[in-house]
Amino acid sequence: MPKVVTLPGDGIGPEVTAAAVQVLREVAPDVSIEEHAIGGIAYDTHGDPFPQVTRDALQGADAVLLGTVGGAQDSVWNTLPRAMRPESGLLALRKALGCYANLRPVRVQPGLEHLSPLKAELARGVDILIVRELLGGVYFDGDRKIDGSVAYNTMRYTTPEVERVARVAFWAAEQRKGRVTSVDKANVLEVSELWRRDVTALRDREYRSIHLNHEYVDSVAMLIVSDPSRYDVIVTENLFGDILSDLAAVIPGSLGLMPSASLGDGAGLFEPIHGSAPDIAGKGIANPAAAIMSAGMLLRHGLKRPDAANQIDRAVALALRQQPTRDLGGTADTASFTRAVLDALETSPAVG
Repeated sequence: MPKVVTLPGDGIGPEVTAAAVQVLREVAPDVSIEEHAIGGIAYDTHGDPFPQVTRDALQGADAVLLGTVGGAQDSVWNTLPRAMRPESGLLALRKALGCYANLRPVRVQPGLEHLSPLKAELARGVDILIVRELLGGVYFDGDRKIDGSVAYNTMRYTTPEVERVARVAFWAAEQRKGRVTSVDKANVLEVSELWRRDVTALRDREYRSIHLNHEYVDSVAMLIVSDPSRYDVIVTENLFGDILSDLAAVIPGSLGLMPSASLGDGAGLFEPIHGSAPDIAGKGIANPAAAIMSAGMLLRHGLKRPDAANQIDRAVALALRQQPTRDLGGTADTASFTRAVLDALETSPAVG
């Protein structure tokens, strides 16, 4: 029996995670689900934002569904030593799972094009998957220093690091339109020359059916908002991926529509990208769409159940058209939107 560990966390995390679990149970009733603490609530109850009991639970998990962590700016949690703050628990979680590939889908839902800052004709039909390398590059290299008036960080990648994230992108493209754009800055950076060489070599060896092209990051930053439909799967290193994925996140029009997955050699981590929104926590008005779609990504990438994932995607799209939440200009609250998704699922049988 597959095991999923849920980590609802703080703020609106418990509310949107509960909604996602309702939907997950509907389409995958055989999955074992157990809940544990992370973030601020974990510190309050265990004295650690990533307590040992949670670490132990992850050992046998097939996938992890995360809510949100953190509190308001004036939260007492922000006065704690850095290692005890909620965000440190999240970083420790990602490290423990060894997640090296972050998947960020950017999809404009049909009928919601008006929410996008782009013109409707540009936003319509946008469906991009950004695959970002998550454990390497300039953020993680140990060769860094501030020395008086001089500071430096080093961007470093190895062939195995490039290949493992590129393999995720090629695999994802096989499930989609079969096109991968690899993003680098090979005209000025040697590390990008290595990146381009290794991505190309992997495609030529193992994924010959995939159409691969290479683009510079500055060009992609322009084109992703001026001609987004040109992209299917984008794969890139950590720094470029951080910037491009946040830029692209504005295209659908609401962070409440943005799920994500982080994959590695063990259990994957699936979470909405929005924050903990402590100002609306407990009011029952949070948009659970991103959390529910994260459960869909869990089924697709974590449990390898694409049919069940497709069910969720279709049900969410229908619910968004019929009963949009308040942040999308509608009136639905957390419970009524979740009910709309469940009602939409009832039109087709559950997939085990």
